[in-house]
Amino acid sequence: MATNAQPRHINRSQLRLALTNCNYQQPDVTCNDILIVLEKYRSLQYSTESFVFSDGSCKEFVKLEGTIPIKYKGSCYNIPICIWVMDTHPNNAPMCYVKPTSNMSIKVSLTVDGNGKIYLPYLHNWAPVSKIHSSNLCGLIQVLIMTFSEQPPVYANLSAEQFPIASGQKPPTADGKSPGYPTGSFFGRQYPAPYPPMPGFPPYSSMPYPGTTTDYTPAGGQNFPFPYSVPYPPATQQSPTVPAGSGGNSGTITEEHIRASLLSALEDKLRRRLREQFSQLQAELETLRRTQQELTNGSAQLEDIFNKLRKEKSELEKNINILQDKEAELQKEISKLSDNQSIDVDEAVTTIAPLYKQMLNVFAEEAAIEDAIYYLGEGLRGNIIDLDAFLKQVRQLSRRQFMLRALMLRCRQKAGLVG
Repeated sequence: MATNAQPRHINRSQLRLALTNCNYQQPDVTCNDILIVLEKYRSLQYSTESFVFSDGSCKEFVKLEGTIPIKYKGSCYNIPICIWVMDTHPNNAPMCYVKPTSNMSIKVSLTVDGNGKIYLPYLHNWAPVSKIHSSNLCGLIQVLIMTFSEQPPVYANLSAEQFPIASGQKPPTADGKSPGYPTGSFFGRQYPAPYPPMPGFPPYSSMPYPGTTTDYTPAGGQNFPFPYSVPYPPATQQSPTVPAGSGGNSGTITEEHIRASLLSALEDKLRRRLREQFSQLQAELETLRRTQQELTNGSAQLEDIFNKLRKEKSELEKNINILQDKEAELQKEISKLSDNQSIDVDEAVTTIAPLYKQMLNVFAEEAAIEDAIYYLGEGLRGNIIDLDAFLKQVRQLSRRQFMLRALMLRCRQKAGLVG
């Protein structure tokens, strides 16, 4: 596999272009996440490399490679790791591996298997950025540091006097010369030469723990099967260091070895129980937080309903006051009408202009003619008047009605009442 190592200066545009060339679904979010990690952990560098899956297919990914600092028994050590960032980041968790050098060996535990693959609850419960408790690469590295500070994932080979390598130290070989560690350079600091090829493990779909089976479907739509299960490794392994002169090369099991083994087994059991209890409490806490969020949302909705009811109540009170005032006015007018005062119709109906007064008189006369024609027809049917008198009067009244209607139309046009 050809690795394209990047220069020491972190160029945002180059990283963004590398993510785009690898067909990442959210290159901007992934770029920001990687830049935060590279800025905080200078011992890591990014590169693009083809990852070979178990079925022989390849996929181009961006990976973070280097060391992370831990503190174990009062000393600082550098743990070599490799993080493969998925093309669906941040929706899916990355793949994490421990990359031991030639003078190191992997300490198999509940979090690291024999191939160096890392299993953590943080990866298993990886949450997208859109959720309340978001997961990111920086938080992942912090969890790795805390986990490895409790139980380092590697230990020194018997030929080395001490590992993990403390900061600024180089373990001598049997002939007193440096074994060549380190030989590579990441961001100006020396680290081991390129690591052996990664095992053909598929990336995480929802980050299953060992013992499950899953398939990974990248953005291109090609499936990468996970055809086998990886069992949990045994809980107890070798201690992180084998001090010189402690009987490590004699093959004899001493009381100190038995005591260390028992302590290691007890530590693993306690850690396992603590992790189980922590996971249970975390799930309960998540349920309580979700309930709190629902109650908060319900409280906001109730507050909105109360505000609307207060506003409607205020409007109703205002309308009631208006109706009471109108009712008082009506009662006052009714009391005036009940005094039997004579009302002059001509004085009660007034106009504001001579034109409107003319229209009123014309309308009243035309209505009177209409009534007169009606009663003439009733008189004819009752044989009160004869036909000749009826026709003569109706002819005269109709001619007058026609003139009044023409005058009414002219007045309305003059007053601007006709569209």
